[in-house]
Amino acid sequence: MLPALNAGGVERGTLEVAQHLVNHGHRSLVMSAGGRMVEQLEREGSEHFSWPVGKKSLWTLRLIWKLRRFLVEQKVDILHVRSRMPAWVAYLAWKGMDPATRPHLVTTVHGPYSVNFYGAVMTRGERVIAISETIRHYLHTHYPELPDASIRLIYRGVSPEQFPFGYTPDAQWRSDWDKQNPQMAGKRVLTLPARLTRWKGQEEFIELIRRLRARGLPVHGLLVGEAHHKRQDFLRELRALVAAAGLDADITFAGHRRDVREVMAVSSIVYSLSREPEAFGRTTVEALSLGVPVIGYDHGGVGEQLSSILPEGRVRLGDLDALEELTVRWLDSPPRVPEGQPFTLQRMLDSTLSVYRELTD
Repeated sequence: MLPALNAGGVERGTLEVAQHLVNHGHRSLVMSAGGRMVEQLEREGSEHFSWPVGKKSLWTLRLIWKLRRFLVEQKVDILHVRSRMPAWVAYLAWKGMDPATRPHLVTTVHGPYSVNFYGAVMTRGERVIAISETIRHYLHTHYPELPDASIRLIYRGVSPEQFPFGYTPDAQWRSDWDKQNPQMAGKRVLTLPARLTRWKGQEEFIELIRRLRARGLPVHGLLVGEAHHKRQDFLRELRALVAAAGLDADITFAGHRRDVREVMAVSSIVYSLSREPEAFGRTTVEALSLGVPVIGYDHGGVGEQLSSILPEGRVRLGDLDALEELTVRWLDSPPRVPEGQPFTLQRMLDSTLSVYRELTD
């Protein structure tokens, strides 16, 4: 259960686990308000049930009794929740069922939620999956009553088959890309793949491009990601910031793209500049899996990844001078990204299925 299936790491991880379950002969049911990823989910063998379980309203709790009937009728073995509002619906439905026959409850903590009664529901699972050491530390610090035996550390993962080392987009994609983006011709592309929201670091990225262009370096900044329909004001602010800096020809807003792999593959450097620590930060591993160097703030899941794979890519949070100087060095002499990385999709999927089996066997 999750709020919707439009885009993001939670949603992609849901599709990956769902397909893994189907491939292993299990029945996979996903409940959300729907979205652009439903078609893929169903094509890969899962069933989707369109329920507004993510709507933050007391009215959503009316679904508790309906969900309880659903779990019985569908003979659900594992109830896995990945977000707070769906978790409340699920937990209250589950808690009112016969402990001898109800499904087993699993939660995945995808972020350092506000520490309050509302967020505490994510610790109510029989097993609580932490997606990074950062999240496990958050759970230990803020929920000391949560038994350590209930927590399972399962890093998110990337498939080396989907993001192969040294990948080069095919000639047709490259031709189309060049035609669509003549402003990038002869430039080194620097990419920040992140949804457009205030804490993801787009403003720092714009400032970085301004500094690099002021030094006469032939770079082009690429912002890949869309703004939530309720946050279009931030997109307008960013566009105004770019215009005020005279960077309209030097920064492109690419919006949501399905070909992020190809975009990162033609980038010289990929960035992670989130001001708040990422719980994991999937695009970092995707870029590194491709062999593309990453510069990121040294905190959260991204700091963990870089420490493991490319420690020289770490920059102190908010240190724009260090960010600029490291970029300049890497443009002149790119670092060698090691082939192979430990945060693999297969490890994530096998570990998740092991949690399910641990509860049902």
